[in-house]
Amino acid sequence: MSYQIKIPSVGESVVSALVARWHIADGARVGKGQVLVTLETDKISNELEAEVAGKISIAIHEGEEVEIGTVIGLIDEADADEVVPVSEPAPSPTEKPPVGTLGSKGEKIDIIVPAAGESITSATVAAWAVSNHDYVEKGQSLVSLDTDKVSSELEAEVSGIVTIEVSEGTEVSIGEKLGSIEISTAPISSTTQAPSLGLTSVESPVTQSSLPTTHISNPDVGGDEQRVTRRKMTPLRRKIAQHLMNAQQTAAILTTFNEVDMTEVMKLRKSVQEEFVAKHGVKLGFMSLFTKAVVQALKDIPTINARIEDDHIIENHFHDIGIAIGTEKGLIVPVVRDCDQKSFAQIEKDIINYSLRSKEGKIELSDLSGGVFTISNGGVYGSLLSTPILNPPQSGILGMHTIQQRPMAVNGKVEIRPMMYLALSYDHRLVDGKEAVSFLIRIKDCLENPTRMMLEM
Repeated sequence: MSYQIKIPSVGESVVSALVARWHIADGARVGKGQVLVTLETDKISNELEAEVAGKISIAIHEGEEVEIGTVIGLIDEADADEVVPVSEPAPSPTEKPPVGTLGSKGEKIDIIVPAAGESITSATVAAWAVSNHDYVEKGQSLVSLDTDKVSSELEAEVSGIVTIEVSEGTEVSIGEKLGSIEISTAPISSTTQAPSLGLTSVESPVTQSSLPTTHISNPDVGGDEQRVTRRKMTPLRRKIAQHLMNAQQTAAILTTFNEVDMTEVMKLRKSVQEEFVAKHGVKLGFMSLFTKAVVQALKDIPTINARIEDDHIIENHFHDIGIAIGTEKGLIVPVVRDCDQKSFAQIEKDIINYSLRSKEGKIELSDLSGGVFTISNGGVYGSLLSTPILNPPQSGILGMHTIQQRPMAVNGKVEIRPMMYLALSYDHRLVDGKEAVSFLIRIKDCLENPTRMMLEM
């Protein structure tokens, strides 16, 4: 009997999914509960596990986008008795497959896909940093490899002439041969070489946007294809692009700015941090304090806790706050529910849980819907000032920024204070300038007087 592996429904608005990566080879035997495939939709990324044990037959290959309900593979339960439930462990990330003896001139050394962790069995050739038959020096960048978790750069083990056997965009298995290098000295006519791209090692995750989008090849070889790399957008990236364009085109977005003195907030955190961690098991972070300040401001200026729907204004009487989180595959905004009823510790735990689940690709569609306001912290990346874009149908979004020590006039004296710029983008169709400015000043007052905020004063 064969069990059908189908693309599951993840929400009414999601009609298709991309088969991002198979974790099991075609024809392999799998155990019940074993992860089979990673799927990407225009909203979330999730993994499918085997419902039964048996031998797998893959029908839809990686990189193909199919409709919800499509059968992408079969599991033959007749082979279940022969299944080994746990796959063979992959080589340690620090161990490289043998590349042969680094010998004399004329010898060819294979370019092998290195191990990248126990759960990673394959990688995609993202971009070659050199062209076929180019001369490379030992240690020079050869190729960028991309997996569903990390990206890495492979360097030349020896100096010589490169022969490329696997083209860009091809999925390859760990230990598979990508090409070879024939050991030789530098040709006299060679005056240019492909530079090192300086990507991080396989142990350091980087975003897809960090992958090289151009590569330099032999200058004697013409054609634009030698100067650029073309890569199809994922469903999630397409949805993000569409979502941002819709926000710009359907709302009258305006941004107002202010700055907040973080002295009292930082004093409060320092004074209670040890006891807070001991009692709740999490640190008191800035995000819970900002979330509570936003809740208080929404209560005082309820116009921002509303949205336009056709020719109606829908007022919200709840406080579900979206917290923007950057992931390797794009920005997501999971929603912390009922922030007005939760403690600071509960909010911190919810944010940490969302962050961990986003890294594991386990965010669900329901986690991303229903927010009334969004907080985006560009300060973690060093942003000094920005104009955040609304998250429709919401009418407001708060942008946090990096904290800087700046000279400020305090009671007629100049003092160095930790200052942060705040930005509030709002839908001017619904929110007037006076309300927006009052809202931002209320947040500023809450953060500069955190004790009063805790008493909801």
